[in-house]
Amino acid sequence: MAISVNTVYQRVLGILNKEQRGYVTAQEFNLFANQAQQDLFEQYFYDINQFGRVPGNDTEYSDMLTLLNEKINIFETIAAPTRNAGYFIAPTNLYRLGTVVYKNTTTNSFGTSSTEQIEAERINANEFLYINSSPLTKPTNTRPVFTSNTSGIKVYANSEIDSVALVDYQYIKKPATVNWAYQIVFNEPLYDANNSVDFELHPADEADLVIKILELAGILIKDLNLYQVMNQEEQETIQQEKS
Repeated sequence: MAISVNTVYQRVLGILNKEQRGYVTAQEFNLFANQAQQDLFEQYFYDINQFGRVPGNDTEYSDMLTLLNEKINIFETIAAPTRNAGYFIAPTNLYRLGTVVYKNTTTNSFGTSSTEQIEAERINANEFLYINSSPLTKPTNTRPVFTSNTSGIKVYANSEIDSVALVDYQYIKKPATVNWAYQIVFNEPLYDANNSVDFELHPADEADLVIKILELAGILIKDLNLYQVMNQEEQETIQQEKS
């Protein structure tokens, strides 16, 4: 579902050329592209928070909320943490933590083992001291908890968990760094597909990406008319090449 970095690059250059507004280098494009992707990515969470405040179940709002969730789902992932100085450390690409999962393995009377993934409850350090003081409320393998601070996370079941094999993070990851890679051929940058990295945003955001990059480059487009014209011309060119 990725958006081609080369498609966006060519459309940005095409619009700049059509508007006779200069040129952006590959380095400038990559800088603007990553900023644009980050801005649109963060807008997802602002928008979904705003939609949560809208009363009722209007069909239009419902459809927009569904699309927003589709966009965010692209970035949902699961990974094991690392461990350092007695704490579980989040993956470096973590943007927003969803749940911490404890893998509880049990063996039945026939000697067959099974593993259940149980969501750990998040509590603060004071709450942990309180519930851990009583055998009725202390964490167990079927009722795990976790605490967090600036050093990382601690997970507790029957005892404190110290194995990364027993813990998973379910989280929303940051978008990968976009890169329009190139080789210099006859003093001109030539697209290098093998070393390029596409946008991870939803395909529905392609036009907004182009517009946002142009804005960062100092070109303000008030509507999509110019983009739509460029897109139509490109499709006509493709059809002509096929015929």
